[in-house]
Amino acid sequence: QVHLVESGGGSVQAGGSLRLSCTASGTIFSPTAMGWYRQAPGKQRELVAAYINRANQNYAESVKGRFFISRDNPRNDKKVDLQMNSLKPEDTAVYECFAKIRGTDVWGQGTQVTVSS
Repeated sequence: QVHLVESGGGSVQAGGSLRLSCTASGTIFSPTAMGWYRQAPGKQRELVAAYINRANQNYAESVKGRFFISRDNPRNDKKVDLQMNSLKPEDTAVYECFAKIRGTDVWGQGTQVTVSS
């Protein structure tokens, strides 16, 4: 069974940085896409960033220029990282990793990111 293991969440003051990582296990197939969604209390889940390939990454407008997604470890193509800089209180949410593997969406359990002002 495929699992996504997330790490790197936590608490930080506004202006700080955090790095999230997500690794898929239990499959020999490389995900065709990996990325992160987030959901804040009382708000809808939104796509934060998605990595399709080296020439194709998508970002929410609210994080462009501050967040950077990468998946360029040649030794592990089942891992994706999200570098989050200049964090704002409105970035506070549960961040969930996703991976599309052979047409099926797989989700992580989520990791809390809290940004204090």
